[in-house]
Amino acid sequence: MKRLNVFHRQRAKIFSLFIAVGILFSGAASAEINLKFGTYAADKPTETVKKYRPFLMFLESRMSEELGQDVNIEMIIAKEYETSIRQLAEGEVDFARFGPASYVLATDKNPDVQIVAMESKNGQKRFKGIIAVHRDNPIQSLEELAGLTFAFGDELSTIGRYLSQSALLEVGITGEDLHSFKFLGRHDTVGLAVGAGKFTAGALKESTFKKLVAQGVPIRALASFDNVTKPWISASDLPKEVYDAMQRVMLSSENEEIVRRVSKNGFLIGSDADYQPIRQAMQDSVDF
Repeated sequence: MKRLNVFHRQRAKIFSLFIAVGILFSGAASAEINLKFGTYAADKPTETVKKYRPFLMFLESRMSEELGQDVNIEMIIAKEYETSIRQLAEGEVDFARFGPASYVLATDKNPDVQIVAMESKNGQKRFKGIIAVHRDNPIQSLEELAGLTFAFGDELSTIGRYLSQSALLEVGITGEDLHSFKFLGRHDTVGLAVGAGKFTAGALKESTFKKLVAQGVPIRALASFDNVTKPWISASDLPKEVYDAMQRVMLSSENEEIVRRVSKNGFLIGSDADYQPIRQAMQDSVDF
């Protein structure tokens, strides 16, 4: 009988130990911070993954140090701008990297989304958009595009639509003054279409323009215009301590070389006011 009681007591101790270990591991699991990063495929999705994944791994590591908890980041790539904007506004992703126009549209859907930081370009908050033509095209000015064809990017693209339409409006060209125009989606698709002679001119970001030229696509810049650098934005319900840690890491002067794959010169503090010129261009495009 005594042996039986000893057996039961030992079994109870072992059972209690398993419960304690289970609680410990359950607590450790709950200590993880799982985040979703959202963006859209402005270029090929494979290029998007190649560009962001190393930086997101860096962000995971540094934020884990800041917060004292394991941080895991999943990348969500939307095929369309509109889907990605909705995902951030509705909290389906925790933070995102958008173009300026997409940021403006996201604030229209949810005014409480916040800018974590904005990318720096040689210490500035501006970079260039390009209106390109075929390398052999003799056209020298935007005014000469009247009556010809034009390729825009996505219908919600800052460069691919709003700023390029604003540039055309400044020289007196509206959609009715063009022979035809079409929205092609990605920046590289626009450049390739112009290089193939399918459109007289098209709008794309400077980095994609330079990449295509280096690859031998026969296009040249007809005109350029200023754009505001891209914001990294948090969902409205991202916990403050996570937002603060992310911002500290991104703004740190000790950031490693990996940051340059996403932002040439790191990040700067950004505010909603930085994107007012984009709001104006979006309003102007109504007249196009």
